[in-house]
Amino acid sequence: MFDYLKHAYEKLGATIIAGGTDLFPLFAKAALVLLGALVVWAIFKRLLRIARKKVQKYEFLRIHDEVFDLAQRALWYALILGCAVYMMHLFKIPVLEKILCAVLIILVAVPVKQFTLLALSYLEASLVKRTESKVDDIVFELLRKFAGVIIYVMAVLLALDVLGINVMPFVAGAGVAGIAVGFAAKDTLSNLIAGVLLIIDRPFEIGDRIEVWSAPTNSATWGDVIDIGLRATKIRTTDNIVIIIPNNEIMKRDIVNYTTISRDIRVRIPIGVAYDADIKKAKSIVLQVAGTAEWVLKDPPPKVVVRQFGESSVDLELRVWIKDARRRIDTISYMTDRVKDSFDKEGIEIPYPKRDITIKQTS
Repeated sequence: MFDYLKHAYEKLGATIIAGGTDLFPLFAKAALVLLGALVVWAIFKRLLRIARKKVQKYEFLRIHDEVFDLAQRALWYALILGCAVYMMHLFKIPVLEKILCAVLIILVAVPVKQFTLLALSYLEASLVKRTESKVDDIVFELLRKFAGVIIYVMAVLLALDVLGINVMPFVAGAGVAGIAVGFAAKDTLSNLIAGVLLIIDRPFEIGDRIEVWSAPTNSATWGDVIDIGLRATKIRTTDNIVIIIPNNEIMKRDIVNYTTISRDIRVRIPIGVAYDADIKKAKSIVLQVAGTAEWVLKDPPPKVVVRQFGESSVDLELRVWIKDARRRIDTISYMTDRVKDSFDKEGIEIPYPKRDITIKQTS
């Protein structure tokens, strides 16, 4: 860079010495360009003030008034550096001309990035109003994080290309480095890819209740999704324990979602009665108990079926639909307690395994 500036300075000095009075037309042209730039700047500022008043009916421009400041800054950069580039071209100093063009590209990238972020914020707000999904927030968060990086990288590559620097070695080096990093952090990348697939496929959303297969022993085995990140998903169980599961593990297993379609689910409760019990009476008692729970739906109505003949009992099964999937365990506990009390009152035995031991004495 120092050699470039030294060469440009020497060339400008040589031009002045050799040109003498012939430089007057060049300075006149330069003065006209500067004057034209000032006129354009004054007109643009005037039009910008008028536009601010006229576009108040548009929600995006009314909320994000800073768009006009970004446009004003972008034009200011363009005029200053455009005039400078023209001067270098006028005085035949191509080295400085390339440098100024590269600087112009880098500076313009700043308002472009800010405008992109504003546009993403507006799109996010508009989309949130139309959809009930909370996972859309994650997509826009990713876009906000990577938009600036992408814009700046493209600006740097364009600036290097303008300076005449071959960017292909940099791109190739970045590719090799990316492969190396990929092998070193394959688990992390696997979780990131799985996180993106979860966002696209949406097997569950924030607030859904799902089954947790990696819960600690003797703790709740289901919970509510509270966060879907790029690396892992957080689930708060009914014991108020937050379990963080890598996204890669989630994508490998069956996902049991209790609330994705509706909050209504059917609960099955096994009940055993003795072989000599009155099955019809037992069914009637169980149905009466099911009707006492206010959260149990009347349509479809509760049902009791005979599942099988067990070793020491006739195995019945109560099937009820409930309004809220989160009351599944409450329903099982409620029905079991009250069926036991009712069976005791009506004399219906709930059997348990028995073994008869016969001792035979031989002489």
